[in-house]
Amino acid sequence: MINIKTYAAIDIGSNAMRLLVLNIVEQQGKETQFNKSSLVRVPVRLGQDAFTVGEISDENIQRMIDAMTAFRLLMKVHKVEKYMACATSAMREANNNNEIVEIIEREAGIKIQIIDGKKEAAIIATSDLKEYISTDKTYLYVDVGGGSTEFSLFANGKIVASKSFKNGTVRMLNNMVNELVWTEIEKWIKTNTEPYENITMIGSGGNINKLFKMTGKQQDKPLSYLNLNAQYALLNSMTYDQRISELALNPDRADVIIPATKIYLNAMKWSGARHIYVPKIGLSDGIVKAMYYGRF
Repeated sequence: MINIKTYAAIDIGSNAMRLLVLNIVEQQGKETQFNKSSLVRVPVRLGQDAFTVGEISDENIQRMIDAMTAFRLLMKVHKVEKYMACATSAMREANNNNEIVEIIEREAGIKIQIIDGKKEAAIIATSDLKEYISTDKTYLYVDVGGGSTEFSLFANGKIVASKSFKNGTVRMLNNMVNELVWTEIEKWIKTNTEPYENITMIGSGGNINKLFKMTGKQQDKPLSYLNLNAQYALLNSMTYDQRISELALNPDRADVIIPATKIYLNAMKWSGARHIYVPKIGLSDGIVKAMYYGRF
């Protein structure tokens, strides 16, 4: 006998908003399956407002209302039983965040939770990472967003350290990440990885997924530091328009992909990792798993 539940997660990030709908398949004696039914991404760059002006603009509030209304209707069509909407760095720092939460609930019927960096990292860690983590190896998990980057170190199959830094792609584009932040990240990575040998990196986020797709590699194969560095050099050699026309990157991806690559490369260099695996996981997946397993 199979039982199917439909859950959804809304990830309100600094560079885009996403709706993920998953069918959860339960069958006695078998492991629960989480099958993607739909994924919709809307390029509303809230971080551009929050990090430079300090609040979300009226224009982007209206875009949020429209997107959330669409998400609510899509969830209705998919017969979603349970959902959760989580907002991260941009909404955390916007001075008008509480007002926006009230407006979205009133106008679009979606209730938003603003989560801190620590909780964001914890939610991501509840996703399908266990499928990629061996208990006899050490992994540095890096999730790069528009406003922040979350780092988690896994040893013996468990998280031994985790930290969120205000070093995201939208911040970098606006020259809002100083050398002190980079120094803090370097120190944290080196201090926490120093007791371990042969660190392997796991990367998540839209940019690393796009970089991986561009290589044409199979999903279970990693990218080497040299692979990633070569892509970084290629991207830097092209103009913004060329990255859109020749690499078929979306306009809201063609700029942030360069600072994102820099973060991954530095994390690999400072941890000594020679390879990075790129599973298709992220905050949205973690939200659904956290709801299902009662971790909220």
